[in-house]
Amino acid sequence: MFTSVLMIEKALTSADVEFVTTLHGDEQVSFQVLLQPRGDQADRLLRAIDDLALGELDEATREGETPEGEEAREPGRRALEVSLQALRAAGSEAEGRLIEEHPLDALRALVDEVGADEVIVLTDPHYVEEFFHRDWASRARHKVGVPVLKLFSHAKA
Repeated sequence: MFTSVLMIEKALTSADVEFVTTLHGDEQVSFQVLLQPRGDQADRLLRAIDDLALGELDEATREGETPEGEEAREPGRRALEVSLQALRAAGSEAEGRLIEEHPLDALRALVDEVGADEVIVLTDPHYVEEFFHRDWASRARHKVGVPVLKLFSHAKA
């Protein structure tokens, strides 16, 4: 069985699930999902700049409303559970956990723990971080020792 570690920052949409579960054709895939809620991943200024770059002015003005820290845990747990259920409903094995700190250290440890074949980073675009190669996928390529695929999540379910 092929093992993928899937790093996400919000619940998977149905389009996301279809995309990641069909990447390897008919090969059976087991997913190990790591979710770090968006509020914990980057500071508000970078998120607002990303929103502006995407032309989402309304989103940029609401960045202060994004839950962070303790407030982000429960929505993160729900998003993780929804994602795991969707992957399982699509016929894949799926286990997961929340990441609260040091996402790349957690990623590297999980890749080693499960003997992962690849890492898939599925997030919203983060243009500032990507430009400076500070996004998860760019940094993970130097840490995990397996192929890392960067995908953009779909906005709507």
